[in-house]
Parts: sequence; C-alpha cells; structure tokens
Amino acid sequence: MELLNHLAARLCEERQYRLVVVDSIMALFRTDYSGRGELAERQQKLNQMMAKLMRIAEEFNVAVFITNQMTADPGAGMTFVADPKKPIGGHVLAHASTTRLYLRKGRGEQRVVKIYDSPDVPESEAVYEISEGGINDCKD
Repeated sequence: MELLNHLAARLCEERQYRLVVVDSIMALFRTDYSGRGELAERQQKLNQMMAKLMRIAEEFNVAVFITNQMTADPGAGMTFVADPKKPIGGHVLAHASTTRLYLRKGRGEQRVVKIYDSPDVPESEAVYEISEGGINDCKD
C-alpha cells in the first residue's frame, strides 16, 4: 500500500502517465498469506489494494492493467470444461475488474486473447503474434 501512495504522489506531481501496470498482483499476496487460515485477511488486503487502484485510475485518468496467475481447477474436470483453469484472487479480484482478458498460447508462435468478462464488449477471441516489429494480427 505504501508503494501505491508513492505512485499517487508521483502521478499528482507529473501528470504525464496514462497507464499503470501491476504485474502478477496475487504474487504480492501469496508470499505473505498462505493457507485458508489467512484467506479472509488476504482478501481484505486485496480489496483495499483494488479500491486504491480504482481511485488512482479515476483521480488521475490513467488505465490500470493488472496481470494475474491462473491455477488448475480440479472441480472443472467434472463439468467437461475445455480449459480447467481459473484465475486466482476470487470474487474480490473479479468484481473489482472492469474487463478481464484471458491470454494463452496458440499454435507455433501465435497467441490467443479472449475477452473473458466485460460489461460492454461481447465475449470474443483474437489471434496475434509478437514479433520484432510489435504485435501483429494473425490472418487465418
């Protein structure tokens, strides 16, 4: 949280940033909180962090992009889901996010991005490649 306070102060001073990236948000919490006994406290801290990020986004007009980890969902195998993985972080992370994207490896060097959850964009997928020239749309 101290780092977010520093970020807010920096954004206030400079006003030139338009994107804040938080890489692997749950990794920050998994090291400090382990096991179900600390789950409630971890989720409270996560909720506080997400609320702070939302305030920063609104106050300084910046986009906040968060990456997260996936985990195997043993119960999904019983429902015949094609990809039995789910994002960690629970409902706190899901409800605090506006649009969620699911990135996965495709064939060869291709990657697939799926709009997983969005209030105003329908669920869809796009295939792309990352090259030396940047991100390229893949034409089938």
